[in-house]
Amino acid sequence: NTFCKFKAYLNSISVRMRVFLKPKSKYDYMIANERRAVLSLAAVYATRMLGLFMVLPVFVIYGDQLLDSNAALIGLAIGAYGLSQAVFQIPFGALSDRVGRKPILYFGLLIFFIGSVIAAQSESIYGVIAGRFIQGAGAIASVIMALLSDLTSAENRTKSMAMVGMSIGVSFTLALILGPIVAEFGGLHAIFWLTAILALAAMLWTMLFVPTPHLQRKNRDARVFKDQLYDVLKDKELLRLDFGIFVLHLVLTAMFVAVPVSLVGAFDFAVSNHWWLYLVVLVGSFFAMVPFIIIGEKQGKMKGIFCFGISLLAVSAFAMYFVNASFLGFASLLFVFFMGFNLLEASLPSLVSKISPAGSKGTAMGVYSTSQFLGAFLGGVLGGIFLSYFDANTIFLSSSVLLFLWLCVAFGMAKPRRERTLTLEFKAGLSDTKLQELNAAISALHGVEDVVVVSDGAAYLKVSSHGYDEDGLAQLKSAFS
Repeated sequence: NTFCKFKAYLNSISVRMRVFLKPKSKYDYMIANERRAVLSLAAVYATRMLGLFMVLPVFVIYGDQLLDSNAALIGLAIGAYGLSQAVFQIPFGALSDRVGRKPILYFGLLIFFIGSVIAAQSESIYGVIAGRFIQGAGAIASVIMALLSDLTSAENRTKSMAMVGMSIGVSFTLALILGPIVAEFGGLHAIFWLTAILALAAMLWTMLFVPTPHLQRKNRDARVFKDQLYDVLKDKELLRLDFGIFVLHLVLTAMFVAVPVSLVGAFDFAVSNHWWLYLVVLVGSFFAMVPFIIIGEKQGKMKGIFCFGISLLAVSAFAMYFVNASFLGFASLLFVFFMGFNLLEASLPSLVSKISPAGSKGTAMGVYSTSQFLGAFLGGVLGGIFLSYFDANTIFLSSSVLLFLWLCVAFGMAKPRRERTLTLEFKAGLSDTKLQELNAAISALHGVEDVVVVSDGAAYLKVSSHGYDEDGLAQLKSAFS
């Protein structure tokens, strides 16, 4: 009797859970499908970036074991992926428009796998440089963003892109922790073989879990458009941010030429212990910067917080030049450096999104990403050259000079307006007269700051964060659908 009562109780719970979890409408199904698609793409992106980043904290130490290696060539090997990323990013996105998203995604991951295997099997620094360049040539970031645009609705696209962006931060943290651990067991070869395995895992994950879009959208929030390039490149505020991300990743890559050398040489800190230092510094600095991001966004003080982040980087890099006897002091400066880095890495894409003209966010982000990868390439090259002819302290001092220059440039930026972007979808193929009528009607609504209406059935808006006429937009969408 007791068993029967218990079974009935479990059945009642099961019924309630099914009722609770059952989607209430087609919209609920759509949201669930979008969520799965976004998480799957974020996993693919993070897996690939994890493979690229794992060598950063250890390459300058273990690279000496390769034939024909020297500091300059090691720096080139560290940054080589950035050059090929910058060159192939936009062509891969354009090719996915013609061939399809998933075939190009597989192709890019295959190239990444081939580059990893070449680097893993190479005993010479030149082979590793070639492998790193080929790794970067599988430039699938733009393809993933285009596929994300195909698989998500306009209402959820910004959040979806933010989730993919967060995955990069997570992969960077994991890479700095895993890199020294894996290298301790098998050196650089083990890292590259693990990277090759991750590439295969990403391909399998794409096959099993990433949906195939039924319709490819040339969405301006996720793609680079040639007709928008000139407008983006002449925008002074966007150029300040492009210069900023260029400097940020140049300095970051150069730092990973100098920091491991200082930890081992100046403080006799074993490479096998580097992982826990990075764990403490990165996790602690992440939580330390969160309140500043909240203050900047909530109180509209993003410019001040942005300049504060650059100051943290510049001061910590300058102080590292003088701290060569105290491990605790160096570790504290590393904490301050990564606090500033996390603050800027989180705020820069948001600022680009806010400042870019309506309908030009995809193009603005394309230029921004290219600047980022070029910075990573040049940081590795210059860091290696400086280490070859001078020492790690010269890298710290040079980085601080460049960061102070960036601070001067950032002081002149306009205060970002508190706006957000929206996409309004309507019937495609409207006449020019109807498009002009729709553009004028949207522009007249309360809270609309900027709007671009295109003939493929979309209007891109920038609206005030303090409020806008949602009902009016809904009525226009209904009238023109």
